[in-house]
Amino acid sequence: MTETDNKSNSKNILRAFFRYEWILKNMFFFLFISLLAVIYIANGHLFDKTIRQINTTNDELKELQYVYKTLKTEEMQKSGEAQIVQSATPLGLKVSKEMPIRIQQKK
Repeated sequence: MTETDNKSNSKNILRAFFRYEWILKNMFFFLFISLLAVIYIANGHLFDKTIRQINTTNDELKELQYVYKTLKTEEMQKSGEAQIVQSATPLGLKVSKEMPIRIQQKK
């Protein structure tokens, strides 16, 4: 066999491989492979979108945790006895120096 015979033989194999009948016979396989490729690409995009949403939600959660801790600290400081007395003084309220009187109800 010569080199030209090898080239013509490989061309004949390619021609036989890509004949019209062969392409029609395998059309459903090509469509199936194309559908799988589209699903694979869509799945990748959906995965990326989900990861971005998770990251955004985590960032919002951290921000809300900081706000909660700040408000909780401020509320704890406001509810201290000294702070309450200081807030009540402009209203004319004072801390009583006397013990409270216990009222007993008759049965």
